[in-house]
Amino acid sequence: MAREETPLGRMLSDFLSSPTAVFGLVLLAAILTVAIAAPFISPQNPYDLAQLDVMDGRLPPGAKTDGGTFWLGTDDQGRDMLSAIFYGLRISLTVGVASTVVALALGMALGLAAAYFGGRTETVIMRIADIQLSFPAILIALILLAVLGQGMLKIIAALITVQWAYYARTVRSAALVEKRKEYIEAARCLALPPSRIVFRHLLPNCLPPLIVVATVQVAAAIALEATLSFLGLGLPITEPSLGLLIANGYQYLLSGKYWISFFPGVALLLTIVSINLVADQLRDVLNPRLQR
Repeated sequence: MAREETPLGRMLSDFLSSPTAVFGLVLLAAILTVAIAAPFISPQNPYDLAQLDVMDGRLPPGAKTDGGTFWLGTDDQGRDMLSAIFYGLRISLTVGVASTVVALALGMALGLAAAYFGGRTETVIMRIADIQLSFPAILIALILLAVLGQGMLKIIAALITVQWAYYARTVRSAALVEKRKEYIEAARCLALPPSRIVFRHLLPNCLPPLIVVATVQVAAAIALEATLSFLGLGLPITEPSLGLLIANGYQYLLSGKYWISFFPGVALLLTIVSINLVADQLRDVLNPRLQR
């Protein structure tokens, strides 16, 4: 007799049935591997001034010197672009994932509190979220970074402030639906403490939409960080993310030194596309009504 497929196995099978999703997953896995292993596979440490030579600045792709072959060329400071991209991926992914995880935890807690307790608690939390969502995310981030200054922790704090409202509204909407169901009423009749009802019974049934939103927001956070760094308000030059690498080569585009901005731009594009491809299929798998 054939074994019945488990829900997790069925979801995995549905996810792998999409060639586009598999391509996105493989691409994302490759990007993560490169970012994690950057110190071990990079031809050069772009942070080590002893390894940089200004005389190697703005060399074209494939140029060879005594220091080796620069497959993607060098920037104006003589940094190997391939190494800079590997390290830039680490920083961009760290900022995107860290800000998303903290914003998810904060927004999830506030959204659950608003849905479960209702009344004044819900009114205060949702009005603050509504006010924040009425402004463009980049405008709020620009104002915060203008006050806080540059730095990884500061840009993560700015991205957390921008993102938490998305999760709060998402989990509140899902929790309001689940709150009216019989199993929540049964838990209340058993006089279970509110914390157990919320985190043991209510939260697990609100996770599917949160997972999709969080995956999309990782890509959005990476793109927003790149935009802020390009504008000079994100990370400092000593911690070049992909956005800052693109900004460093912008002034040389008209002189034909395209590779300084082009290759980091391609890396940023592939990262965001791979995350969005995975998120798109996750949305279909976690919500069968949306399956094509």
